[in-house]
Amino acid sequence: MKLKIGKNATVEVLTGADRGKKGTVIEVDPVKMRIKVQGVRVQTHFDPKEGIQTKEGFINYSNVKLIEAAKAPTKGKKKAAKAKSA
Repeated sequence: MKLKIGKNATVEVLTGADRGKKGTVIEVDPVKMRIKVQGVRVQTHFDPKEGIQTKEGFINYSNVKLIEAAKAPTKGKKKAAKAKSA
């Protein structure tokens, strides 16, 4: 099944502890139907060498609402250089 929400899309969380938060999609896992949203489900981990690290966790695709789809990169038209004869 193809997901309508892609990377860099803006979404709003509908359920869970982070309900009401808006953010951009960082990563999409279409097989498990889960996504990572910036600032949502933040997890902390202590590494003795690195110290405290934070990262976002995956949430279910059905728990978010699409606010703004990611814009596809556009190809700019190249202007043809006119050769000037002297």
